[in-house]
Amino acid sequence: MAEPVRKPTEEPPNRWGGWKVPHFLKRGGASGDRLLVAGSAALGLVVAAGAVLAAGPWDSGQRKAERDRAAVERHSGGVHHQGDPLDGPAPAASAPAVLSALGDTAGLTTPAGVKGLEAVLTPLLDVPDLGTVRTAVVIDAATGKQLYARGARTPMTPASTVKIATTAAALSALGPGHRIATTVRVSPDARTLTLVGGGDPTLDRTALRSLAADAARALRDAGAGPVRLTYDTSRYSGPGLHPIGPNENIAPVSALMTDEGRLDGSDRGPAPRTDDPAGDTADTFAAALEEAGVATRSAPSPGRVVAGSRTVATHLSKPLSALVERALTNSDNDIAEALARQTALKAGEPASFAGGRRAVTARLKALGLPMAGAALADGSGLDRADKVTAGLLAGLLARAADPGHPELRTVLTGLPVAGFSGTLGARYTPTSGGTGLIRAKTGTLTGVNSLAGTVVDAKGRLLAFAFLASGTTSPDGAQASLDALATALVKGTR
Repeated sequence: MAEPVRKPTEEPPNRWGGWKVPHFLKRGGASGDRLLVAGSAALGLVVAAGAVLAAGPWDSGQRKAERDRAAVERHSGGVHHQGDPLDGPAPAASAPAVLSALGDTAGLTTPAGVKGLEAVLTPLLDVPDLGTVRTAVVIDAATGKQLYARGARTPMTPASTVKIATTAAALSALGPGHRIATTVRVSPDARTLTLVGGGDPTLDRTALRSLAADAARALRDAGAGPVRLTYDTSRYSGPGLHPIGPNENIAPVSALMTDEGRLDGSDRGPAPRTDDPAGDTADTFAAALEEAGVATRSAPSPGRVVAGSRTVATHLSKPLSALVERALTNSDNDIAEALARQTALKAGEPASFAGGRRAVTARLKALGLPMAGAALADGSGLDRADKVTAGLLAGLLARAADPGHPELRTVLTGLPVAGFSGTLGARYTPTSGGTGLIRAKTGTLTGVNSLAGTVVDAKGRLLAFAFLASGTTSPDGAQASLDALATALVKGTR
């Protein structure tokens, strides 16, 4: 049965804008634990008090995607933050013990000495707005101690919070400085030019013009005449269309695309999408070649690189750390799917939905995370077949704060800031207790709501948390209840 059509509420418009990590958060050293905790608290106060720039709409469009899919079934019957990626906020000393604790029965009970937190969170988890199944895990990131757990090992549909897993796996596999290359290659006889997609969904027209200028210069130097233009998308394999179907929330996944296949000039949120990202990109590149003085014999056509071809132009994407931050802050589905495929390529897997699933799962296992019950069907969270546990998400966030894994730091810095940026920009008011102190990834599908991130509590502790709910019937009520849970962590038990 088709799901009821509901007004999209995931990732509401951001009326506040972005922020920049203060320099004191970008230093490690022996006092790293205290720096992150104290720095995070100070960051909340700075962000809450400071003026921020206006930004465009933020919307992963997951609920809208569900609505579009439901409509189809009824008819058919059936902010870039830049900088050195390793020069991030100082990590908390997250103990490895937390990950083993989440993997056994003992990890499902609330440790002694935190009954106050249990008394605060349990009533908030039991509200009707959180549906029929609710799970939660809270970890002290500095000590690795699990402070609260309910159903820590219960697999749940995570919606967009699965991007935490996708981005962590990509950073672990490739490193924060990795860049995705788009290249142009010329055949040995200089008669065929091939635009080769590397899988960068953020490739733009400026980059294509630069590639065309470099290629034209090389062709002139070689004394070449008109060329045959082809484009190669063979780096990716398998279906390009996401299982959720065509919609405005994700373009067909291709190794070659421009501006995420968007047709309206936007850079985030739902947008009209092309059904042929590679072909459109090749057409744009052909026009840029003409402007650069290179004549083409005919319209560009799909093809493979000719044996013996040499590279005459290369464009590198922004560092992986910046792509991760954009994916998390904007809840960007296209980047998330690209990162899953880049992880697959690194692992020697096919760059497909299936290959990404295997590669991401293997990488998270290698990080020592509790993977029992996990099923990662896609990288974006649009697929309802995705299953993760609250223990996995909270454990990932604790691992990202571990000084032994600085490569994961942008999983934390990319999280939206409550009341100010990304998908949390409009979910907290300036007077909310958690404004500026909560950083979290949101997730919403029809009947599914989730929130996972970090807070600084009243005792100055950095806490990693994950709250997952299913069977919800009021999107607004569920989001408010999740926000209340995170705010309760900020206030703590005093």
